[in-house]
Amino acid sequence: MNESSSKGHPCRILIVDDEPAIRRFLQTALADDCFAPVLAENGHAALAAAVAAKPEIVLLDLGLPDMDGVEVIARLRQWSQVPIIVLSVRDREADKVRALDAGADDYLTKPFGVGELLARIRVMLRRSLQQAPEPVIRIAELEIDLARRLVTVRGATVALTPTEYELLRLLATNAGKVLTHRQVLKQIWGTAYLEQPHVLRVNISNLRRKIEADASRPRYILTESGVGYRFRSDS
Repeated sequence: MNESSSKGHPCRILIVDDEPAIRRFLQTALADDCFAPVLAENGHAALAAAVAAKPEIVLLDLGLPDMDGVEVIARLRQWSQVPIIVLSVRDREADKVRALDAGADDYLTKPFGVGELLARIRVMLRRSLQQAPEPVIRIAELEIDLARRLVTVRGATVALTPTEYELLRLLATNAGKVLTHRQVLKQIWGTAYLEQPHVLRVNISNLRRKIEADASRPRYILTESGVGYRFRSDS
């Protein structure tokens, strides 16, 4: 596999971790898959490398010696939309939500498989290379025509409420990315609903009943327990 950016060079991936063994492990794994790793051992080095190297992806540990990884995310988001995948031993829901709400795009708990990490990277690259949403999103038997606001499953039109459609559109245009409950509530209902997650759960349940063959075993809208939702990214 030969990964390259839209500019033609091998995709640069910034690895931010204070443990030399993990940096070497990730450097080897990514180089073997034809990526171009860039290394940083702390938050300040990461911010400097993000400016100098202009990476296509950032892999970020949260437990850095000079600043918390969530602060690194917040500082990057002040000027950059580079995809950020958190790699951390912190497995509490609260830590995941904080990182994602700060602007991270995905979260993998250590230890993780190299295959899963590479798959998450490919999802982020597809999203970042996409200049604008496709006019029609097709995932398996589901089709979303953004221009016509038309949703079909196996060719049959699905009747959605305006809120259900906007919810589906938000998830589908961010396919592969974890969206936290608060992010979705803010986007769809506004800040007044940030503490009303039941509103989101009810609408997700209704939406699944309409687009999923089996709402109890969803194929499209996947739950990230205690964190939020991820829309299926493969076709």
